[in-house]
Amino acid sequence: MVDGRVRAGFPSPADDFDTTEIDIARELVTHPQATFFLRASGMSMIGAGINDGDMLLVNRALEAKPGHVVVAIIDNEFTVKYLRMRAGRPFLEPANPTFPCIFPRGNQQLEVWGVVTCSITRFIRN
Repeated sequence: MVDGRVRAGFPSPADDFDTTEIDIARELVTHPQATFFLRASGMSMIGAGINDGDMLLVNRALEAKPGHVVVAIIDNEFTVKYLRMRAGRPFLEPANPTFPCIFPRGNQQLEVWGVVTCSITRFIRN
């Protein structure tokens, strides 16, 4: 005789998981008035896990530091890249080796608009 219990109903793997609701905003947004969603366009950040069409959560209250993924403005155009420094000057580095780095030249101004804190990829699109 085997000592133990056997379930007589339908076994559910979900029984092993907590069913507490998750509030995505509470989990991801630390500065509600300074947080925005933007949609990524292009393939320059694919090596960082940011795909064309992904939703980016951008926090404008955070101080951008070298190594952060940032949304920046250069020549009145928004772009998402890694913020890097060389010789005390900021530049933007893509996460795809087929794209060039962006080094501000002459009177070009690079403005960091916000820090990307999260990227949301949809696997199934309607």
